[in-house]
Amino acid sequence: MKYFIRSVKYFFYLLVILAIIITALVLAGFVEADISKIFINGYDSLWQICLIMAVFAAIYPRFGFSTRTAHVYGSPEDVKPLVMRVMDLHGYRLEKEDAESMSFVKRSVVSRLLKMWEDRITISYDVAGLRLEGISKDLVRLVSGLEASQREDV
Repeated sequence: MKYFIRSVKYFFYLLVILAIIITALVLAGFVEADISKIFINGYDSLWQICLIMAVFAAIYPRFGFSTRTAHVYGSPEDVKPLVMRVMDLHGYRLEKEDAESMSFVKRSVVSRLLKMWEDRITISYDVAGLRLEGISKDLVRLVSGLEASQREDV
């Protein structure tokens, strides 16, 4: 269900971006305000564009979100201050916490808006270290930060 919701959000996000681009082109005078003159196939182009955006929106969550393991070892009590420090440095705040996991979201409302409120990073304790789930590009930074911070502490 999460996958479907992310796809729908991304589809509408792409529609908004396209509408902004077309509006800017019309206001700047680069194209006429008539859809039939903007696109070669006229109004038929709109459903073709929507179909292409739907394909992109359906594929994006598969590559845009992932799970990574940070090789950070120690008991949850020992690792928690390190996690809190690294997440704070990357602009995250603790959203909720339970015995086996912690959930973080961005502090900045603007950043959350740009990420369509899909900015949640969930960290759970695992045998191999810490398991992080969330936006792939953010996970790369966070895993590197966690592993580097633990090396500095040792």
